[in-house]
Amino acid sequence: MLTALKHILPGRLRSFRSRTDGNVSIEFALYAPLLLAVFAAIYTFFDAFRRDSVNLKAAYTISDLISRETTAINDNYLDSMYEMVKLLIREDTQLGLRVSVVHWDEDDAKYYVDWSEVRGTSDTSWTDGTINTVSGQLPDMPDQERVILVETFNEVEPFFDVGLPTLNLDNFVFTRPRFAPLVPFEGSATGTGNHDDDTGGTD
Repeated sequence: MLTALKHILPGRLRSFRSRTDGNVSIEFALYAPLLLAVFAAIYTFFDAFRRDSVNLKAAYTISDLISRETTAINDNYLDSMYEMVKLLIREDTQLGLRVSVVHWDEDDAKYYVDWSEVRGTSDTSWTDGTINTVSGQLPDMPDQERVILVETFNEVEPFFDVGLPTLNLDNFVFTRPRFAPLVPFEGSATGTGNHDDDTGGTD
């Protein structure tokens, strides 16, 4: 019996190896899960990079708009900026926005906060005591020079479960005021002028 198998099996195996015909249904059943998994992973990674790019562009857009202001902005103005950012990104994500104006003091060799406002999931504004914890991310500036600091915080769940954790897309961008040395905020110590988009009157 064993002797007969030794003579039969090698021939059968060689014959099976050399055959080129097959069953399409079986091959599809074998390869389809692998192909679907590859497509899901590609789409998920592409979506993650796209979301990161959209968040960064949204932060730059807000920073650029505020940098062009020459009068004080107010709560309504920042609320409208926050609503615009939500339009630029996916609605089902958790979004936070923090906008601040920061200046450098040469004598103290420290950054100081003129004002800082938060919207959405952000609940902590910068203060003189905390802003220097991110001094390494802020630019070198002349004495009393100011920058507008815009930060977005977006928590995104991957589109497919391919092993990626929840994505925290945090952006940190700054822009120098374009047409005025300072963009103040109404009600703050530096708040002067007026900026009200409601034609019905001022706040």
